[in-house]
Amino acid sequence: MNQRFAGAIFDLDGTLVDSLEDIALAMDAALARFGLPGHPLTAYREMVGEGAEVLARRASAGAAGLDLGALAAAYRDEYAARDHRSTTVYPGIVDLLAGLVAADVAVAVLSNKPDDFTRDLVTVRFPDVPFVAVRGQRSGVPRKPDPTVALELARLMEQAPARLAFVGDTAVDMQTARAARMTAIGVLWGFRGHDELVGAGAHHLLHAPGDLLAL
Repeated sequence: MNQRFAGAIFDLDGTLVDSLEDIALAMDAALARFGLPGHPLTAYREMVGEGAEVLARRASAGAAGLDLGALAAAYRDEYAARDHRSTTVYPGIVDLLAGLVAADVAVAVLSNKPDDFTRDLVTVRFPDVPFVAVRGQRSGVPRKPDPTVALELARLMEQAPARLAFVGDTAVDMQTARAARMTAIGVLWGFRGHDELVGAGAHHLLHAPGDLLAL
């Protein structure tokens, strides 16, 4: 491997795992608690990526007088009850992570999914990967695209931001990478697509996980 990066920080949903069905069914169940209609699975592709509160706002758009905090809390309850049952690891991801670790490339995870869900999902789906750190959305800590936690991870990885790749599937991930002065790498198998990633400033696009090893 021609090692260009000393480390890689990965988004989780839509990048390492396909969790869309669990997210969608959990939010549909939460909406039903408030007498609100659900959405087609594909509609959630555009709603996710910025945390539970933003997801709740988007999923309930137009509902007058709704307590968004209560809806977000109901979503968390429903998501926890699903226990990641429909979430799968994208093909090629396990081999990619193994290849990076074998090449002494440090790896970490940064998600806007609530921190407890993020840590649990990574532990369940990637039990053998020695991530330097795993971070999700935490109370009082700015979420992506704010670069604060990305830079925290760079310090934990003991690398300058310029030596790190930030890998994700949404504009938020590309914006985070650029704000942290990391290389922005977009994945084309995730929840969004080419135009959004390019428009948000992706430096590279990956058609398959193994493409990252070529960098």
